[in-house]
Amino acid sequence: MVMNKRELRKLVKKLEKERGRHTELVSVYVPAGYELTKVYQHLMEEQGTAKNIKDSKTRGNVIASLEKAVRLMKELGRTPENGLAVFAGNVSKQENKVEIGAWSVEPPEPLNVRMYRCDQRFVLDPLRDMMEHKEVYGLIVMDRREATIGLLKGPRISVKGHLTSGVPGKFRAGGQSAQRFDRLIEGMALEFYRKVAKRVQEEYLPMGNNLKGILVGGPGTTKDSFIKELNTELKNKVKAVKDLTYTDESGLHDLVELSHENIANEIIIEEKKVLQKFFDVLAKSPSKAGYGKKDVMDKMKMGAADLILISDEMDEEIVEEFERVASEFGTEIKIVSVETREGKQLLDLGGFAAILRYSVTE
Repeated sequence: MVMNKRELRKLVKKLEKERGRHTELVSVYVPAGYELTKVYQHLMEEQGTAKNIKDSKTRGNVIASLEKAVRLMKELGRTPENGLAVFAGNVSKQENKVEIGAWSVEPPEPLNVRMYRCDQRFVLDPLRDMMEHKEVYGLIVMDRREATIGLLKGPRISVKGHLTSGVPGKFRAGGQSAQRFDRLIEGMALEFYRKVAKRVQEEYLPMGNNLKGILVGGPGTTKDSFIKELNTELKNKVKAVKDLTYTDESGLHDLVELSHENIANEIIIEEKKVLQKFFDVLAKSPSKAGYGKKDVMDKMKMGAADLILISDEMDEEIVEEFERVASEFGTEIKIVSVETREGKQLLDLGGFAAILRYSVTE
C-alpha cells in the first residue's frame, strides 16, 4: 500500500533515531519499474561478501539484515508501482542483544534511484526529498530603498535575498533645478528596480514549472514600476500585488496574509485559518477551547474535543497516543508546523490545542 506523506514522515523520524554500532544498517532503494528479483539476487550476493567482515558481531548483523530484507522482497513478489525502499538492521539498544528490525515502504511518489548501502545510519535522503513541498511561490516586498526576495514553500517562508538601493528619500535642490534632481532620483530608482528584477530572475527562472506564482508587495506605485522590469515569463506569473508598509522579512509574512484569497488552497493558508479559528474561540468562548498536553487529553477523553491541533515539534510517540485516543472519540487531529506566526504561538502554549464540541467549565 502506498504510504502517504504523514505516514512517511513518521517512519523517517523513527528511522533517523536508529544507529548501528558499525556499518551494519542496510538501506535498499528499488526504482519504479525495476525487476525486484534482480535486487534480491544482488542482496544474496552481498551476503556472501559480508562473510568476509572480520568483526563477528558486525558480520552476523549484516548477514541477518540482508536476509530480512530479501525475505520482505520475496513476500512482496514484485516491485510496487512507485518503487520500493527497504531498511533492515539491528535496532536493539542492548549491547549484547540482537534484534533485527525491517521496514518496507512504497513511497507516495515514484522512486527514480537504485541503491544498496550498508552504513551506521539508514540512508533516508530520497524519502526526505518526497516530504518536501515541490511547488513554491515567489515573494517580493520592496520600495525605492530596499527589497526582500523570498519563497513560500508549503508552510515555510524563507528569505532568499535582500537588496538596498541608496536612493535618497528626499533630495535638496541646493540651488539646482528641482526637476533635474527629480529625474536623477527617478533614474536611480529605475536602476534599482532593474537590479532587483535581475536578482529575481536568477532566483526564480531555474524553478520552471515548480514556481506556481509570484506575490509582490510594497507602498504606492513602487511595486507597479518594478513589475514592468520583469521579463514576460515572470510577469505572467504575478498572482497578487498588495499595498504594504514593511519591506523586510516581516513584510514577506504580511504579503502572504494579505494574499490569502489568491493562494487559498495552499497549506500555509489552511494552517493559518485553523489556528486563527482556535485563537478566536479561546478569546471569545474560552470554555469551548483547551490547550496544553494534559488539558487537551483530558477533554478529549471526556468526548468534548471536536478538533485537536498538535505542533509538529511534539514527540512522535506522544502524537501517536493522541491519535489512538482521538480515533475512539471521533476527534479530528491536525498536525501543524511552527513555520507560521500562529504555529509558533501554538508551540508557546505547549504544542497542543483543542476546539470543543461544547463548553467545559472547570
